[in-house]
Amino acid sequence: MTAIIETEKLTKSYGAHRGIVDLDLEVDEGEVFGFLGPNGAGKTTTIRTLLDHLRPTSGRARIFGIETTADPVAIHRRIGYLPGEFTLYDRLTGGQTIEYFGNLRGGVDPAYRASLIERLDLDPSRRFKEYSRGNKQKVGLVVAFQHRPELLILDEPTSGLDPLVQQAFYGLVGEAQAEGRTVFLSSHVLSEVERTCDRVAIIRDGRLVRTGRVDTLRDLAHHQVELRFTDAVPAAEFAALPGVSDVVVGDHTLRLRVAGPMTPVLQAAARHELLDFLSREPSLEETFLAEYGRQDSEVSSR
Repeated sequence: MTAIIETEKLTKSYGAHRGIVDLDLEVDEGEVFGFLGPNGAGKTTTIRTLLDHLRPTSGRARIFGIETTADPVAIHRRIGYLPGEFTLYDRLTGGQTIEYFGNLRGGVDPAYRASLIERLDLDPSRRFKEYSRGNKQKVGLVVAFQHRPELLILDEPTSGLDPLVQQAFYGLVGEAQAEGRTVFLSSHVLSEVERTCDRVAIIRDGRLVRTGRVDTLRDLAHHQVELRFTDAVPAAEFAALPGVSDVVVGDHTLRLRVAGPMTPVLQAAARHELLDFLSREPSLEETFLAEYGRQDSEVSSR
């Protein structure tokens, strides 16, 4: 299978500040590849280095087999890019902005462009400065997709989008892949990457900590559960359940972390009189603190 993106010990440092360190990535043709990590992990630095907006301190990167520092113009002709924050000419309307970028590409299929605008529920007649964050993101997505590029590089593409528009975006990604195109997207939303991607790389503090099929995320996925009891809290009973950790008791309330199926917790809870039961999926930052913070503690205690 042809590799579209390849990096070898790609490193970008900002003096004493951390950027990215020794990144080895390979993204194959036709796959949707997720680049996952909490905010500040190095996702945007990686993307900007791949696009030659930043020069690497050491290491190398190739896109379409071309060294990124050797001929970035040839690479950019074949890419659709959505930056982490899409801000442009305030006085142009959304439609004029989209048309401007289409003309830079030598023209695009107007019917396809119109379908993108409709599916993303964008009003192209408003000036760019009048748009909300979500509507600016829609303009950026149309710009990235409208010329049907071989490779889409999307930095936090669903940021600011409402759930219905997110569904439309997922559909566009699926269609791009069905046409044999490649998608590289960064995200800090675990469920989003799990839904859209074939493979994933997880970055933390500028270094890759895991790369593999998207199902490797499942052992990271967990829920934060809070149970309020009418009587004494049976903490020991819940702490002994499979997948339960980080059990905390306070004021007739039991808080715990559940990895894997919720069934054992629900069955145990049904044996007691409850005032309330809350469950939520934590943010990726919380997930990383729970997973890798625990690992750091184990290493430091050895």
